Amino acid sequence: MKILHLDNNHPLLLEQLTAAGFKNDEDYIATKQEVESKIASYDGIIIRSRFAIDKSFLNKATNLKFIGRVGAGLENIDTDYADKLGIKLFNAPEGNRNAVGEHALGMILSLFNKLNLGDQSVHDGKWLREAHRGLELDGKTVSIIGYGNMGRAFARKLRGFNVEVICYDILEDVENSDATQVDLKELFEKTDVLSLHTPETRKTIGMINTAFINKFKKPFWLINTARGKSVVTTDLVEALKKEKILGAGLDVLEYEKSSFENLFASKKEMPKAFQELLTMDNVLLSPHVAGWTIESKEKLAQTIVDKIKAVFC
Repeated sequence: MKILHLDNNHPLLLEQLTAAGFKNDEDYIATKQEVESKIASYDGIIIRSRFAIDKSFLNKATNLKFIGRVGAGLENIDTDYADKLGIKLFNAPEGNRNAVGEHALGMILSLFNKLNLGDQSVHDGKWLREAHRGLELDGKTVSIIGYGNMGRAFARKLRGFNVEVICYDILEDVENSDATQVDLKELFEKTDVLSLHTPETRKTIGMINTAFINKFKKPFWLINTARGKSVVTTDLVEALKKEKILGAGLDVLEYEKSSFENLFASKKEMPKAFQELLTMDNVLLSPHVAGWTIESKEKLAQTIVDKIKAVFC
């Protein structure tokens, strides 16, 4: 079987698939159109987020048997059409769930203790202890929306912090010893910290908007290590100004390209809401790297290899 690798990944992918008898070709620079012109000769594709695998692409991939996405989600793939064509889909949320859980926890602790602000203050030659007095996580209620691989990993990280962990999910009976499943009414009443761990779907795009935010009984902290389009940035900025949201840790942004690689070429392109977000001391930003660790790079690749071999070897 021939596999076309469209993104550069951990070398174990090529090494182990070659050892398993697959023929591996690499093409990390061709345009989508150029790839489409030759894709019919391949049985499999390995991709991260370089471009969308849409209906047009799949119609040209007449011999395709599987797509391996070295990442958690499948939103860049027309999954319904791939299923219709009998193409197997492999993704790897198991590979970076630990990294995402650690990053989300790190963002909470950094925001609560004003670590970034304190660091900058000391670098500026100041020693403002009272201005950087922090909060403790102890005794708070941490709410998780989306209790799959990522949500569960994050809940495990909260062990030992003496917090109540609750979760909401569209599936029933997902709770375990790390979190109690609740309905939205209870989540709105109890939340001190809200962490998103949902995929990008029609239901989750724009989910965190003014109407949703206003349903919370208390001001809360927001953490998003999931997908940027789940949060309406304009509404988030207004909620931060009104202190309905006390602070936000955002690893992902509404404005990301589908490849997750770039934001804006210049400041002129930045929406007003994003420019305001950049000025806020209670906002912590990172460039979509929650699942982007040295260890997760290897684990993501290994997960894809194992899933391909389980079916085709």
